[in-house]
Parts: sequence; C-alpha cells; structure tokens
Amino acid sequence: MAKVLIIEQSKSMRNTLRERLEFEGFATTVADRDELSESICARRGYDAIVAGEGCGEVASLGVPFIIVTPAGSIDGAVTAVRSGARDYLTAPVDMNRLLSSLRNIVEHDDDTGIEAARPVARRRQPIDAEHIIGSSEAIDHVRQLIDKVAPSDARVLITGENGTGKELVARWLHEKSARAGAPFVEVNCAAIPSELIESELFGHEKGAFTSAIKQRKGKFEQANGGTLFMDEIGDMSLPAQAKVLRALQENKISRVGSDKDLTVDVRVIAATNKDIRSEISRGNFREDLYHRLSVIVIRVPPLRERRGDIAELVQYFTEQIGREHNITPKPVDAEAIEALTAMPWSGNIRELRNVVERLMILSGDRITADDVSLYCNA
Repeated sequence: MAKVLIIEQSKSMRNTLRERLEFEGFATTVADRDELSESICARRGYDAIVAGEGCGEVASLGVPFIIVTPAGSIDGAVTAVRSGARDYLTAPVDMNRLLSSLRNIVEHDDDTGIEAARPVARRRQPIDAEHIIGSSEAIDHVRQLIDKVAPSDARVLITGENGTGKELVARWLHEKSARAGAPFVEVNCAAIPSELIESELFGHEKGAFTSAIKQRKGKFEQANGGTLFMDEIGDMSLPAQAKVLRALQENKISRVGSDKDLTVDVRVIAATNKDIRSEISRGNFREDLYHRLSVIVIRVPPLRERRGDIAELVQYFTEQIGREHNITPKPVDAEAIEALTAMPWSGNIRELRNVVERLMILSGDRITADDVSLYCNA
C-alpha cells in the first residue's frame, strides 16, 4: 500500500484529502511542518507528499511531492514547479487529477534512463470514472471510434464543450491500447503560466534557473512508453506550440538548461473546447501543429444531444456518490428524470453530476420532481 504524507494548514482540507485518499487505497499520515525531516521521511518510507503552499522545505526531503496552491496564485504555481514539484493543483482540489498524479508517482517513478527500452507493461485498473455511460447513438459512436483507434499509436484530437467527458475518452484510448501498462500523464495547458510551459513539458536541469535545485523530468519524459494527454491544447501559447511541434516531429526533447537531445516514445492525445480552425484563422494556433495532432478527431457530444442517456447517468451517479459519501443511493422518481432531461445542461456531464450530488444530499428518502425544481434552479 502506497504511503502518502499530507501537510496542509487547513484542518478541513487535511481531513478531506485523508478520507478520499484512504478510500482510494492509500495509507496516509498528517504532519505539521515542524515535524518534517529527511530522516523521518526515510524511516517511514513515504512514496509521495501532498503539501500546501508555503511548504517549500519538502523539496529537500528526497520524496516526490505535489503542491496545492490557492486559486489564482501564479506565484505559487511558479514556485511549485521551480522547486521540483511533480504537479501543482489549485484549491478546491480536483481529486481526479490528484489521484492521477499520485498514481503516476507511485507506479511509474523510477531512475531509469529516458532512452531505455519501453518499460515492461504492468496492467492497472482504469482510473476513477470507469465507464462511458449511455446507450444513445451519439455516445455509442464515440465508443466505436475508441475501439477502432485505441490499438494504434495514431495521435488523437478530442473536441467538445467543457464537461462533456473528453478526459474520459482519452483515458479509454490509453486503457484499450498496447500502452495500457505504461504511464498515462496529464497536463492542463491552460493552467500552466507561459513562463513555465517549457519546464513543465520538457523538464529542466539542476541550476537551469533560480530555484532549480535539482534535475526534474517533464511530462514528456514521465510519459515515456505511455500516453501524454494534453488537455486544453487550444490555450497553449504560440512559442510553446513551436516546441511541442518539434517534439512531435522528431520524437526528441531537450530539458531546459541542457544541450542534449533525449529520445521519447510517447503517444500524444490532445483535447480542446475551442474551434481550432477558427483559432488558426485568427493566428492563435499553428496550422502545422493542428495537422500533427489531428490524425484522428473524436468529437464528444454535449449532453443536450444525448438526453436519452440522462436516466442512465443519474442512476450511475447516485450509486457513485452514495459510495463516496457513505450513504444509500436514493431512488429517483420518473417525474424527476423527466424534469432533469428537460434542463439545458450548459455544463454537460460535469453539471449533471453536481446536480445529482446536491439532490442526494438535500432530498428526502427519494428524489422527486419537487426536489429538482427546488434545488436545481438556483
């Protein structure tokens, strides 16, 4: 069982992180900053550390770590990456991303050379959102495309509105591929400040810049032999696009501060909620990069185009949320399903799940149409 040390000033945040990580099978310990020392970490054998902003000393402990920064804290993000953090998240924490980062650290953290042969495949369970729910023609088409495309190494561009499930499609492309036992590494291109994108993607050498206290592998290296999922690719700056294009063309990268090229074996899957062709016409996106990324294009339909799936999704979410909150799933009246089906769902699947969670918590013994009217029109 992987051991995770949690260092966070907020008691509620500590408890939330601890409960969720233990539910997912991690052994956790909560510690104060004053208790930190390299000897303690070595003796207790932590596999990873999750630390709040201001815990810069974790960089010296010799344990891979993830930093949680306040929302909108660019300085915190810069400090996190430059100090060698494997990932940084903003509060409130996206638990799916945290779990993915921890699993990448635990399952695939090693010191082998990047130019070594592809690692021996190790099967792992699909992460979190296990299934693509629904039986509509629109979502069945997406499943068929995944089955056809996944076995190849073809690059895929996933398009669709926010909240439609683009990340889930990317995960299943990986899970159904020959790379399934190797890393699945995510990077949110919209969340990385422009001055950090090169270090985040390609890594850096010790001393490459102020605060680069040790060598750090970038996302391309972390994903070697596996899949790199570049979410919100449409928000990437033009200079960063040029560097990514070179990596895709030559299968080579160079860490910041190094003149040595490293060969990488990575399948890139990208996603965007933007109309990339419109972005190209406006000069915001490189056409040559678009053609490199879009060997296959999979469009994930918005929920309004698959309303027939809402009943199945509601059933799935009531069971999932029941497990998360340790409560019995509540039955949902047919009239409530009709009311939910008629809603606009501008936030798509993500919004629907939030609504179901709200109804599970606030409704009585069952979810009724009155509950939908009362709690879902705010």
